[in-house]
Amino acid sequence: MKILLFAILGIAPSLLWLLFYLHKDSHPEPKKTILLVFLGGALMGPVALLLQVSAASAFNPSASWQTILASLSQNSYLFFLNVLAIAPISEELLKYLVVRWQVLKDPSFDEPLDAMIYLIVSALGFAATENLLTLFLSQDLTIKMAFSQALARFLSATFLHTLASGTLGYFVACSLLNLKHRSFIFLTGLSLAVILHSLYNYLAWRFTTNDFFALIIAFLLIAMAGLVNWQFRYLKKQLSICKIR
Repeated sequence: MKILLFAILGIAPSLLWLLFYLHKDSHPEPKKTILLVFLGGALMGPVALLLQVSAASAFNPSASWQTILASLSQNSYLFFLNVLAIAPISEELLKYLVVRWQVLKDPSFDEPLDAMIYLIVSALGFAATENLLTLFLSQDLTIKMAFSQALARFLSATFLHTLASGTLGYFVACSLLNLKHRSFIFLTGLSLAVILHSLYNYLAWRFTTNDFFALIIAFLLIAMAGLVNWQFRYLKKQLSICKIR
């Protein structure tokens, strides 16, 4: 029973945000495609973790995987390597690749806004796996603590994933509307998503030692939410994509 409850709490933050964002799409996407992208994002969670642990292991090959997992955000050089560099880059790229492989050549991908919607769906699948791993890898976690952790991640980490990927999705849409500068626009969006993700990771790390950083995290998320909301409204005004190759 406890395992089932933890599983529900791990997935719930992503499902709630999924309902919110799908409601913002005036032209709903096929449910099957949404499900496949969500599952694809979820499968990228273990891949990202493997990449991050492998990178940390290269710096400390004699340590066990359990020790490495426990020290990813504690050791200074591992923190810089994973939290500020490898984690944001690998996670944003993996979430994007799900959409690139599953959606960009699909006939249902016919509006600029679709890029944001699908990137966010992929991010929510990824966040669901991340939330599940966080809950099940935590030691001596009570049901009350699990509820608190799920709520905290709903308002922070899961939200961050949607906003960073949503921002990248906006630039993906813009790149498809401007094929001449497609690569530059995409790399700009990817860089911005990685920077915002990295900044959040740094602030979350500092929050463990200083509660003041909670206010800065809240300000960052509110600012990102404002940006994504503007991007949504802007893309809604654009014509359907005529050519996405």
